[in-house]
Amino acid sequence: MSTTEWLVLFTGAGAIAWVNWYFFLAARAQVSAATSAAGVQEIDIRIDGGYSPATIRVKRGVPVRLVFDRQERSSCSEEVVFGDFGIRRFLPALEKTTVELTPKDEGTYEFTCGMGMMKGQLIVDGE
Repeated sequence: MSTTEWLVLFTGAGAIAWVNWYFFLAARAQVSAATSAAGVQEIDIRIDGGYSPATIRVKRGVPVRLVFDRQERSSCSEEVVFGDFGIRRFLPALEKTTVELTPKDEGTYEFTCGMGMMKGQLIVDGE
């Protein structure tokens, strides 16, 4: 193999490693939702190449309002899916969309984009 072919091979392998690290292994900040005067836990989630924050901690039995602020036009991020709650919501580009739910059981629940590539977690703790 020529030097150019080796360079292309290593660059491609590095790009694959970076994508896998970014989407599957990179640590994400964890945020607890603030409870409003109306007794609703609310958190804003920015979407720009991923969910930020991607891990949200809430209390069991208290209504949760997640406000998704989609700041991109990628087709991957045009939908958010909470499979355990039966929620699938379209997210218009450059707009905010609210998803409301009330978690009844403790546990960790995943939410993803429609393609399953962008992932987040909703961690539900006891009251």
